[in-house]
Amino acid sequence: MKKLILILLVMPVLFACGRGDAVTQSVEAQAIHDHERCHLCGMMIKKYPGPKGQLHLKGQEIVPKFCSTRDMFNFALQAENQRQITALMVHDMSATEWAHPQDKHFIDATKAWYVYGTSRKAVMGPAVASFATEEGAIQFAKEFGGAVLGYEQITLELLAGE
Repeated sequence: MKKLILILLVMPVLFACGRGDAVTQSVEAQAIHDHERCHLCGMMIKKYPGPKGQLHLKGQEIVPKFCSTRDMFNFALQAENQRQITALMVHDMSATEWAHPQDKHFIDATKAWYVYGTSRKAVMGPAVASFATEEGAIQFAKEFGGAVLGYEQITLELLAGE
């Protein structure tokens, strides 16, 4: 009986270790090419200003890319999509220009800070400006307005204006 209890206690730890290896694999952002279209709305991604997004899906080689972080979040926060996502990437807008964000400045969206409700225009409604640091987001908000938010504060309700 003690052996059975010990086995039952040790099994979750063994499985957790195995899954941890997969999660720690690094994911690199892919370049957005001139004629690529947004996975959500179909608009030309590079034609518009502001931060872009992309995500990686379990078992998929195709990387959905988005014309705005707003569209990326609208896709990523849907319950049916959440469990398939292995990585989310957004531009660090403190390191690249608003009009033409450069792909070398993609960062992990789950560690980014955001400014919502800024006066800066993006493609699909109010911008969800992304930054690598809270300080970068605060500085941007001081200059262009908006609320500084962490990743967990970006919700479908927020994006819908509720």
